[in-house]
Amino acid sequence: MYKNFASIGLSAIMSASTIALTTALTLAATTGVAHAQVTSSSITGAVVDSNGNGIANASVSLINTATGFARTLTTDGNGSFTGRNLPITGLYSITVRAPGFQGEVVEGVALSLSDDTQLSFQLDGETAGGDTVVAVAQRQVVANLALGPNASFGLETLESAPSINRNIADVIRIDPRVFVDEGRGGINSVQCVGQSSRFNSITLDGIALNDSFGLNSNGYPTERQPFPFDALEQVSVEIAPFDVKYGGFTACNINSVTKSGTNEFHGSAFVDYTNDSLRGKNVKDVDFDFGNFDEFRYGVGIGGPIIKDKLFFYASYEGLDGANTYPQTAITVGDGDFQINQTQIDEIAQISRDVYGYEPGFIPDSFGNKDDKILVRLDWNISDAHRASGTINWNDGFNTVRSDGDTDELEFSNHLYERGTELFSYSGSLFSDWTDNFSTELRANYIDVDNRQESIGGNDFGEFRVVTDSPTGVGSVDVYLGGDDSRQANDLNYTVLQLFARANYSMGDHNFTFGGEYSELDIFNLFVQHTETEIRFDDVYDDQGNFLFDGVEAFRRGLASQIEYNNSPTQNPNAAAADWGYALNTLY
Repeated sequence: MYKNFASIGLSAIMSASTIALTTALTLAATTGVAHAQVTSSSITGAVVDSNGNGIANASVSLINTATGFARTLTTDGNGSFTGRNLPITGLYSITVRAPGFQGEVVEGVALSLSDDTQLSFQLDGETAGGDTVVAVAQRQVVANLALGPNASFGLETLESAPSINRNIADVIRIDPRVFVDEGRGGINSVQCVGQSSRFNSITLDGIALNDSFGLNSNGYPTERQPFPFDALEQVSVEIAPFDVKYGGFTACNINSVTKSGTNEFHGSAFVDYTNDSLRGKNVKDVDFDFGNFDEFRYGVGIGGPIIKDKLFFYASYEGLDGANTYPQTAITVGDGDFQINQTQIDEIAQISRDVYGYEPGFIPDSFGNKDDKILVRLDWNISDAHRASGTINWNDGFNTVRSDGDTDELEFSNHLYERGTELFSYSGSLFSDWTDNFSTELRANYIDVDNRQESIGGNDFGEFRVVTDSPTGVGSVDVYLGGDDSRQANDLNYTVLQLFARANYSMGDHNFTFGGEYSELDIFNLFVQHTETEIRFDDVYDDQGNFLFDGVEAFRRGLASQIEYNNSPTQNPNAAAADWGYALNTLY
């Protein structure tokens, strides 16, 4: 069942006087309207004579020296020019010519994802012998920051900043308004200006890779960052931007754009390794046991031309083979005192095999995990006025997780579960400059997320919980075997379709942005506990404190103190699933 929401707004921005006027009419209350889909940059400026008067009809040529992408602009009556929808990969050469004046050129201009690069050219009169071109120092390039706090991190920063986790969180934390919470292992949730990571929006090449269901604390729909770190060209952080192009978040927008291919082949590769012996064993005289593990990370990226000056590719792969570790605090042995010892563990395992015919596994101190990412991007310079790009991204990764791992709980390996996600995302964009004053951008995105939570030993055997009692009174321990009760009928899948159309029109000192967006979310969510039953073998006492039976002995004899079973009336758990969605329409 779908619900449709719509909102409409009008925004006019007067760039010359830096006055912004926004008028909005909301047709329905929504938590997020437009999504930030900024993947290109722009150059604006003016061409004047030695007296400061604007030179009309001057020719401004923009050439990307890496890809050969070229665009020629003509100044208006005030000498102003604007070049939009420019790719950020590579450096630009800008040449200005006007009849009766010496030409000028600026080399090596780098564009920023968050900034509007401004250039000012002052042309002298033409010398005898005809037109000449004079190189202009790059100090004339200035950045016109977007309205609202922001920060942008280019390729140099991405390559040089320490990134132990290979996550953009390692880089954007350079901004003091961004805090990365490292208190929960490798989650590394990003908190902008003190707000929860769930209030952020994360985009890659215009695709909103957010956790649309809200299960994860890292802000991603996946276990880890869903795209290769080395594939990134620029990352920007926008906090409270005053622009109708941004929406769908109340903390910050973390916007990433990937590398493009160029006329030259280029590539990179990496590998790193760590294990338990390379991790610290104590903090302030407190010892820690992280178990035995090895972790490998590796990757490769390559880009280049398919057709020189026309069609380019970039592809990147990143892999992880690692392990999750579990300190077993429930096993305590010393001076004859224990919570549970190896003899009891072996006895429970033997009963499971001999009486119930079920292999429970072992007590693990670590278990493997894995993560793979592939990204492919194509860029096509259709003509000087039109260009297209497309990105395909795939990620499949998982962690092996304990469901019951408190200090008084112990799990056999088959009770652990794999928490993983497979993600496919597709994005295609068309940028067009119809005139020097009018440009458009069309974009289509599609995301398919398959979330899985599966017990290591499968779900053909219910969850058994044996409550043992310590002979020395140190404390009882709950021992779990069989399929975890919360994974017996647990499935989440959703798709997101996003369509965008945006246009920019310049009229004198005024710049107008208008467009529309459509977003559709379709969710299938199944969560029913105890469809394969949960059985508890406990030390049970009546009101008078009379002893009824011992936990392990009750397990041996099959005397359960509690049995839980849940299902839909049809006995098919899928009938209890939530299958729903909504669509969001936006005009601005």
